[in-house]
Amino acid sequence: MPEITLEDPDGTLAMLRDSVAAFAQRFDGAKTLRARRDTGRDLDRDVWSAMAEAGWLGLMLPEELGGAELGLREQTILSEALGRALITEPLAQLSVFSGTLLAGAAPCAERSRLADGLISGSLIVSPVWQAVGGGFAAITATSNEAGVTLSGTAELVVAASSADVFLVVARCNDERVLISVPANSDGVSVSERPTVDGATLAQVKFADCHVAGENVLARGILESGLLDEAIQATRLTLAAELAGAGSKALEATVDYTRERVQFGKPIASFQAIQHRLVDMWGAAEFSCAAIVNALERLDDEPGKPAALAVLAAKSRAGDAAIDITRKAIHLHGAMGFTDECDIGLYMKRAVNLNATLGNPAQLRLQFVALERAS
Repeated sequence: MPEITLEDPDGTLAMLRDSVAAFAQRFDGAKTLRARRDTGRDLDRDVWSAMAEAGWLGLMLPEELGGAELGLREQTILSEALGRALITEPLAQLSVFSGTLLAGAAPCAERSRLADGLISGSLIVSPVWQAVGGGFAAITATSNEAGVTLSGTAELVVAASSADVFLVVARCNDERVLISVPANSDGVSVSERPTVDGATLAQVKFADCHVAGENVLARGILESGLLDEAIQATRLTLAAELAGAGSKALEATVDYTRERVQFGKPIASFQAIQHRLVDMWGAAEFSCAAIVNALERLDDEPGKPAALAVLAAKSRAGDAAIDITRKAIHLHGAMGFTDECDIGLYMKRAVNLNATLGNPAQLRLQFVALERAS
């Protein structure tokens, strides 16, 4: 079946794939997703702690912060495997996005504390920066003698109820700053809503929320490129997870069509079914190839070429995963529409990931705008 194929001279990538396979034996992805959805939780702490024990949460953090200091190559392979196994805890946002921001922040005690907690799984560090429809949340930070006061509202926040700390991107005068805000601070309120795959997204409001000046971790994060770096890394991680989900849905559908018999023959022997499967295979292969291309551009042509390649990879992987999982449900027949059939969960997961940090239509518009920019 299609998969992201990279050179692996020391076997690290194979080890990561094997670690996810072993993890999935302990924590069945579909079963865990249904249980979390039925109880209304936004995060399974047991699964998250096990992911921390596996060393996945600090994969890209530098060694000075206690991380493994690996790169996006390793992260994409890990995320692809998680997508295949339907392990749906929001690692892309809580580990990759938050970790990238912390790695680029100025050295300080608060940064070290958050990195330690992120790696160990003892702290859920959720980024707060988006508005509905894209763009930055309208959050202002006002400096005063006591520290910083935050006011405003953000949307699309993951694991907000489970979060111990919010990493808030706010406007302070004419620059964007990164501020660590304890989730239980006075003036912080959270309103959650369910998503299509059983996860949650939240609106987080800050009403005259006061934090110490030491909680300002970085300034000028838009001008320095730190926020763009976090978005880019997370988009590629999401693309890999989409590629994994699509490839697994294709594999499950191939197996099902070989077993399902009509008119005395497996339906996989019918030419119309074979054409559908080939289309699905092609979409999965192209999404994996786009991710490999993005990784190569990041290594060889950082900057605009790499940014374009990441936008293309996330867009193609999203389109492919949606197309594959929809066709997979169709080929499973009536049972594909039941909640008991895992194939529907893959489609719902693909829908959620596809919309995160830009759907394909939005990313294509960004691609064209960036390509035409001088």
